[in-house]
Amino acid sequence: MVSPIDVAKRLVLGRPFRSDRLGETLLSKRIALPIFASDALSSVAYATQEILLILTLGGVVYLHLAWWVSAAVAVLLAVVVLSYRQVVQAYPSGGGSYEVAAENLGPGAGLVVAAASLVDYIMTVAVSVASGVDNIISALPDLNPYRVAINIGFVALLTAMNLRGVRESGRTFAIPVYGFVVGVLVMTVIGLGQTLFGHAPVAESAHYQIHPEQVGLSSAAVAFLLLRAFSSGCTALTGAEAISNGVPAFRKPKALNAARTMTAMGALAIALFVGVTALAMISHTKVTENTCDITNFPGNCNTDAQKTVIAQISAAVFGGHSIAFYYLMVTTALILILAANTAYNGFPLLNSILAQRRYMPRQLHTRGDRLAFSNGIILLAVVAGGLIYAFHGSTTRLIQLYIVGVFTSFTLCQAGMVRHWNRELRTAKTPAERARIHRGRIINAFGSCFTGVVLVVVMVTKFTHGAYLVVFAIPVLVAIMAGIHRHYTRVRAELDIDPDELETLPGRVHAIVLVSSWHKATQRAVQFARATRPDTLTAISVNVDDSDTRQLTRDWETAGVAIPLKVIESPYREITRPVIEYIKRVRTSRPRDVVAIYIPEYVVGRWWENLLHNQSSLRLKARLLFVPGVMVTSVPYQLRSSRSRSSERIQHSPGEIRRGITGSG
Repeated sequence: MVSPIDVAKRLVLGRPFRSDRLGETLLSKRIALPIFASDALSSVAYATQEILLILTLGGVVYLHLAWWVSAAVAVLLAVVVLSYRQVVQAYPSGGGSYEVAAENLGPGAGLVVAAASLVDYIMTVAVSVASGVDNIISALPDLNPYRVAINIGFVALLTAMNLRGVRESGRTFAIPVYGFVVGVLVMTVIGLGQTLFGHAPVAESAHYQIHPEQVGLSSAAVAFLLLRAFSSGCTALTGAEAISNGVPAFRKPKALNAARTMTAMGALAIALFVGVTALAMISHTKVTENTCDITNFPGNCNTDAQKTVIAQISAAVFGGHSIAFYYLMVTTALILILAANTAYNGFPLLNSILAQRRYMPRQLHTRGDRLAFSNGIILLAVVAGGLIYAFHGSTTRLIQLYIVGVFTSFTLCQAGMVRHWNRELRTAKTPAERARIHRGRIINAFGSCFTGVVLVVVMVTKFTHGAYLVVFAIPVLVAIMAGIHRHYTRVRAELDIDPDELETLPGRVHAIVLVSSWHKATQRAVQFARATRPDTLTAISVNVDDSDTRQLTRDWETAGVAIPLKVIESPYREITRPVIEYIKRVRTSRPRDVVAIYIPEYVVGRWWENLLHNQSSLRLKARLLFVPGVMVTSVPYQLRSSRSRSSERIQHSPGEIRRGITGSG
């Protein structure tokens, strides 16, 4: 009989893939764009909003500065895309920022980038899903009380989809991603057309009166406000490096296809971001961090949520109850939620690379049934879901933890690329090759300086608003990865065979059978131990109940068992400690000998039966693992429930048997 867990697993994941089908999961540019670029494309849905949120802290008089802030963000995005095109072509193995920093700046810098990238991926899931739910609530305000539950539900759905494999998730994600792009472009064209013909769209918040939190700003305060708005607007750059981490997932020629996809992503992201910002300024859209700062808000500012900027623009252009409005809200919510897919691809892949280099647990390197890195996907979902729960699904609160990791990776990666080009320049032979290297070095040097300045700005402006958590988390992650690497290195050194070390066999083997009562399971353990022909063979039992021990002794004598039974006294009714002490005494008297412990165990067919059996043996085995010179052997005895369950599985799986017979030939 197939277990309910197996049935649920197959329903969620589908049939497992053979390892030789890995090549079939490689992606074309058409599918790779929605998979790797959904984060960068979707961030335009909230990047403009984050700029306006900060500027309104000083009052609506500063909203006109959004033009300049957005222009700076667009230039920065172009620089980052050009810089990462160089990374894709120079490092097509998929390590991205981590590989560049580790190879050119050293393992320490590589770990910093890896930690920053891992934090960024986690925040991508949390922020993208939370922002998507914000847009759903903008269209359906009655769902606001269920915000956290909806967020967690979407994280679970994304996890299940990604566990099925990147190719299937790519097909699923392509439609909403392309639908969002078309929707925003159409909205931009129509909105600008309405403006040209003298009927500029007007947002519902255009008449809002906002009480500024900071009044009478000095020149320095205005400059700081602009820098803070710029750092918030830099959320538009999230996911820009994702393609460099996923080059191995592309079809051949991998580097060329990845570079072209990155160019398409950059052009679309800039066009969408500039279009949304332009319409926000034209329609006089307003949004505040605290709803109660709006003096004429039409509702309860303590319970009712403001509509997102893109929702207000869409309502102004298309009409608040039109099909086009709901279409854009649906596609916006979907792409924001599915933008987390960028992290679901990048996070497990980076963890796999780190695990391969022994900086992460080895379990993160292996692929699951559907050739996806299942353990990394599940780890990402658990951590991101925990953050969403801890911050109550608030995009505004979660986004403060964003960006620091992004620009840490950007800066160190570009600095590493400069050193890479310097090394390449020493071996370049032709003028054309030298010109290409000089061009790449200039791009990456400018990118490193630009993103480095932005990193300082982001850390200064966001530190007290939550970024300090990320600043703390990155060194902690680095320390953990370094500790894991030291452990694996130490274990490998201990396990390496020394050719100068003589191979020594144990002097003798002393076999011990653990006995609680005389029955078929004990009989099998005794027979198996005898069949191994040890030098000595003893059965031991711990006396925790006098009547049970006397009964065991009588049964032993009646059965005429050919090996002696030794009873160990236990005045405190313990089992594990007396056995361990007895074995240690045997080892102390004969340090070159080996002690082989045989433990009879029941094999049951139902999960709840495991709770009723074998608990003492499990505890004992756990302790014996730490005793040198001791080997532990479990001798299973299959009870009727396990035998019937095994036969039911065989009867219900004839196809698997046939496939096994066919494959074995």
